Order: sequence, then structure tokens, then C-alpha cells
Amino acid sequence: MSVSREIPEFPEWPQFDDTERAGLTRALEQGQWWRMGGGEVTAFEEEFGAYHGADHTLAVTNGTHALELALQVLGVGPGSEVIVPAFTFISSSQAAQRLGAVAVPVDIDPGTLCIDPAAAERAIGPRTTAIMPVHMAGQVADMDTLAKLSADSGVPLIQDAAHAHGARWQGRRIGELGSVAAFSFQNGKLMTAGEGGAVTFPEQHQYEAAFLRHSCGRPAADRGYFHQTSGSNFRMNEFSAAVLRAQLGRLDDQITLREERAPLLSRLLGEIDGVVPQSRDERCDRDPHYMMMFRVPGITEERRNRLVDALVERGVPAFAAFRALYRCPGFWETGAPELSVEELAARCPVTEAVYTDTVWLHHRTLLGSERQMHQIAEILADTLAAV
Repeated sequence: MSVSREIPEFPEWPQFDDTERAGLTRALEQGQWWRMGGGEVTAFEEEFGAYHGADHTLAVTNGTHALELALQVLGVGPGSEVIVPAFTFISSSQAAQRLGAVAVPVDIDPGTLCIDPAAAERAIGPRTTAIMPVHMAGQVADMDTLAKLSADSGVPLIQDAAHAHGARWQGRRIGELGSVAAFSFQNGKLMTAGEGGAVTFPEQHQYEAAFLRHSCGRPAADRGYFHQTSGSNFRMNEFSAAVLRAQLGRLDDQITLREERAPLLSRLLGEIDGVVPQSRDERCDRDPHYMMMFRVPGITEERRNRLVDALVERGVPAFAAFRALYRCPGFWETGAPELSVEELAARCPVTEAVYTDTVWLHHRTLLGSERQMHQIAEILADTLAAV
């Protein structure tokens, strides 16, 4: 393969223009910079909810708080267990653990890298209060099987949709899948205000309970400090909401471009000996592609890390995959199951392999040109042979 030594110049991230500037000025000049007096947060909730097919949307401070608040509304607390994929960012488990619950990691599908419904079913016990599928890299988890599991077991789902802005499953948007979903707007996400989050709810009473708890237990119209529940301050500010309204306005076009580029890059990566791209479940008929993930089965973790460093040196924004939850010291501080690391590893053989052999490329690469997709594949093939 002929390899260009040219460093590709991918689009920058985050992206912004005068739309964000105008939004920030609008928020500034309204004279009220928090959600109770301004209009930006409320407008963003309406627009984001409409885009995702959600009847009720609550904007919050960040994606971790979105998960924590959603779990609390579902009744998660001390004495509860929450089933989470073992391969995910640690907020998925910590949100449950911060509420006093036990996080129970289960294995993932080797192709989609999403939670394995069969593993989730085996983990259900008398204290299981929620199951949390994570839509890994924008690929929606098997929501058909998971919805049936939820209906049969009576255990509600909470979708960790931090990677899944704009995703669709068999024509249905995230807010139309019948379960609570939590989103993140952290700096690397598909739309961002640096930080921020949102929760979508299928039921009005869930939204009302969440609103109270995200505002220190205080109703929106309260003037007498009648705090009706416990809670915390998870309120989004007006400036973040103004930026996110602008970000939402360009999201759909960006997803369309990534959907054009991803099949080409996936095919090119799959043609490299030893490289296995994340597979796509075709029921996910709109994948926003938060990451372009690929595995190199059999590679050691040390060599994988050298590969990542070498790709970065060649101008490709690459990152090592998440560690298995149970291999992070923070997982064991509180709310861990009564199993050892090795016992959990034995139950999660796919995760054991994936966390050491997987690389992801920043989604801004998929906003590049077709030529740049070929450059990425050429650089990867060259670099993999050399590390």
C-alpha cells in the first residue's frame, strides 16, 4: 500500500460560528442568566425533545448528573442493583453507585460492543431495579430484545444515550423507544456546550419528579422555599442552553455526512489484515457515529497503546478504548458487587478482550473528505505494521 506522509487536516472540534455567538448575546442581554428567569433552557428542552421524539425533556448540568437523576426517578437507591455493561465510561456505573446502589457489570456483544441482552437477563436478581443499555459509539443497543426483557421481568430500562444524539432504531428516535434516556453534551460529544446533559422521559410524572430533584426539591413557581423533596442543583444555565440550541441546529447535517463517510472508512479498515471495525446492527437505521471504533484482536494492551500514540503522531485523532469497569480502582470504592475482579472478568470474556484491543477515532474524522478516509486507512495499515 502506498502511504502518504502528509498529515491529514480534519475539521476541528467543537465547531461553532455566528449562531453560537448570537445565542450567547441573546442569553446575555435577556438579563436573566438562570433557567428560572430566562428562556434559553426551556426553548432548548422543547427543541431537543422534538428532535428526539420525546414528550418530556429536562436539561441538566452534565451527562453524569443526567444518569443519576434518571436512576433516582426510577427508584434506584440503597439496596438496589443496576445492571450496566462492563465496557462503558465509568459514569454509567458511578451514577448508580452515587445513589447507594450496587452496579452489576455484564458482558457485551463482540460486534456492536453494546450490552449483551442474554448476559443482562442472567444478572437479574431480586434487587435489580434498572438495566442500563449504553448505545456505544452511536450504535443503538438491541432495544427489541431489551424491551421484551424489561416487560417480562418488570425491570425498567434507562438508556445511556451519551453517544446517541439523533440515533434511530427501526425508524424510532431515542425518545420514542418507551424508556428514559440520558444524554451528555461534554466537550467531545456530538453536540456540546463544554458540559451539559439532558434526560428524556416518556411520562409526565417522571419529568415532574426529576424537575423537583434537579432544583433542590423546589417547584418552579415556588417563592416560599417549600422544598418538596430532597435533591441537588443540577440546573443548566442559560448560556449553555443558548450554545446547545445552535449545536442542535447543525447536528442533523453532520450526522448525514458521517453516515456517508462511515461505511467507506469501515470497509477500508476491514480490508487491513487483523483489523475488525465495530459492526452495525441494521435495525439501527441512523447511527450518528460518535466514534469510529475498531478492534485488533490478539494485540496486547501495550502494543495497542503504542498504536494509538503512533496514530496521533501521524495526525489521526485516536484514543484507547474504555477500560473494563471492574479494572478501574474507582469502581470498587463503593457500590461494587460481592465478586472479585477475576470473577467478574470470567463472566465478561468479550469485555476482557475488547478493552485491551480496541481503538476509537474521534467523530470529527468522519466529517472529513473521502480522500481523508483513504488516508486514515493507509496510515493505520502502515502504523500497525510498524508498532
